[in-house]
Amino acid sequence: MATWSSRGLRGSTLEDLINRTNEKYLENGLALIQKIPTPITPINIDKNTRHITLAYFDQKSTVDYIGAVQGIPVCFDAKECAVDRFALQNIHAHQVRFMEQFERQGGVAFFLIYFSHRDEFYYLPLEIFKFFWDRAEEGGRKSFLYEELNPEYVLPKKHGVFVPYLDMLRKDLEEREDAF
Repeated sequence: MATWSSRGLRGSTLEDLINRTNEKYLENGLALIQKIPTPITPINIDKNTRHITLAYFDQKSTVDYIGAVQGIPVCFDAKECAVDRFALQNIHAHQVRFMEQFERQGGVAFFLIYFSHRDEFYYLPLEIFKFFWDRAEEGGRKSFLYEELNPEYVLPKKHGVFVPYLDMLRKDLEEREDAF
């Protein structure tokens, strides 16, 4: 049985917090965001518990979440990081391509990173992520440091909302408008 500290449950708590946040946003008419299940094909199923004990991935997944916020298409991926250095190997090239294509179609793509050792959520716009990604592609550092991030994108603590990313999405959209 997996324990709280096991690698297998690391992301599930983050996912639960985001799912509960998305339910709250839906209840308040602010957003409709869906978790994208990872498509799998079961190989072995325990007959007693009916749990899948062995499976393989059908295809590469793209992002964790997709939906709309006040008419704006959004997609994002959620990652957890236990140190102040985020390894880019945690993101796959097909995910970055999907997010770039999503933005070319008028959507907004971003990452939510939970720095667990800081108990801090961070909103990382795709454009800023791409700086780090491109740097790695050109032979530079294969990670980015917490200190390199804009502190203005740290998610505020809010009563009743576990991962209040809509405030940072608004900030991201305002900065995109200012850039034009």
